[in-house]
Amino acid sequence: MHIELSQPLVLACGAEIPNRIAKAAMTEGLANSLGEPNDDLARLYGIWSDGGAGLLLSGNIMIDADHLERPGNVIIDREPRPEMLAALRQLSKAATRNGNQFWAQINHAGRQTQKAVNSSPKAPSAVKLGLPGGQFGDPVEMSQSDIDAVVKGFARCARVVQETGFTGVQVHAAHGYLISQFLSPRSNQRNDDYGGSLENRARLLLDIIAEVRAEVGPEFPVAVKLNSADFQKGGFAFDDSMRVAQWLQEAGIDMIEISGGTYEQPKLLGLEGIEAPEPQQVAESTLMREAYFVDFALAMRQHVSVPLMVTGGFRQLAAMNNALNGGAADIIGIGRPMCVDTQAPKQLLSGLLELQRYETTVRLLPRWAEFAQKVPLLKTISGFAVQYWYYAQLLSIGRTGVADKELSVFASIKILLKHEKRWLKERHKRVTGS
Repeated sequence: MHIELSQPLVLACGAEIPNRIAKAAMTEGLANSLGEPNDDLARLYGIWSDGGAGLLLSGNIMIDADHLERPGNVIIDREPRPEMLAALRQLSKAATRNGNQFWAQINHAGRQTQKAVNSSPKAPSAVKLGLPGGQFGDPVEMSQSDIDAVVKGFARCARVVQETGFTGVQVHAAHGYLISQFLSPRSNQRNDDYGGSLENRARLLLDIIAEVRAEVGPEFPVAVKLNSADFQKGGFAFDDSMRVAQWLQEAGIDMIEISGGTYEQPKLLGLEGIEAPEPQQVAESTLMREAYFVDFALAMRQHVSVPLMVTGGFRQLAAMNNALNGGAADIIGIGRPMCVDTQAPKQLLSGLLELQRYETTVRLLPRWAEFAQKVPLLKTISGFAVQYWYYAQLLSIGRTGVADKELSVFASIKILLKHEKRWLKERHKRVTGS
């Protein structure tokens, strides 16, 4: 049966996604220093809802204020006060005004917490992030009580977003954050029930899914974002990912989003880390392979029937249709284009053949310095710098309703650093009372 982008997708829980386009989760950094959504965040998601995607995924909503992905995250780490509940309802109302689904991506950063937020973050093991620059602190191995608190934290967060109008949740188990750290033998060197075998390393994720499902009930969508691989030597490999996907299906998951990489090996941004990426045992498909993780999704499809979402690199309508009808994806995730062209889903549904590739024109280094892109470290730094340009577009849309395409990468970095510094200062003042 031929599948169109406009075709609805009905999930096992009974929920229906109006079409096959999803706005992928992207960190916004727009919450106030209490971790509460503000008017800018609601404005941003209202505009995205008007853009026509059948599913909007929120950026990271953190279950622990001491383990943020970045300053400005929404935080639900306790029973929320009335102001927080009102702010969450305002956000969900705006984000669903076009009749689309709006799912909360819920997360705990673990050792990938910036030192400015927490210099001693908790992690599966005391294995420091292998990145230069000293931006991340020395992690502390979690105790059993710490692990129990994380499981309860994910469940509490899921219940709160359900009560405030979100229509589903996605548990973030990818990109080197806490659950991903437990899955990887490179970062998880425990010798208890949460370390060693893959079954043990996946225990935290499966415990979280069980608790979340018990909290939200059988009719509320529960999804997982899972790495196809970490692409690091000794890390979470594709064979591991396929087995975990099978366990998630048995646990009653409604969707799995296939992604990959960590901060150390940023495949999620189409970049390579300082080390050479570890090859994975997956055959290349004959599909138009502009999207990063299509081949992994195709291979995974041989083992699971749960709906798969694939995000990363999609720009051409033909590639999206090929992924849908070639068995790789049930829904297409669009990320960076939505930071600039908020009407992209409507345009694709109307027959637009290709989304604009801003990554070919937005750059940190001038064209005459492109030779530097051949140096892995400089290429990675440049790639992360360009990411700040996209972050700045979200700030602009939230504040003014429109993107600022003329903004330079250097100006974006300056804006974001100032924004995060102010947030950290306000957060510190609230926490310490000084």
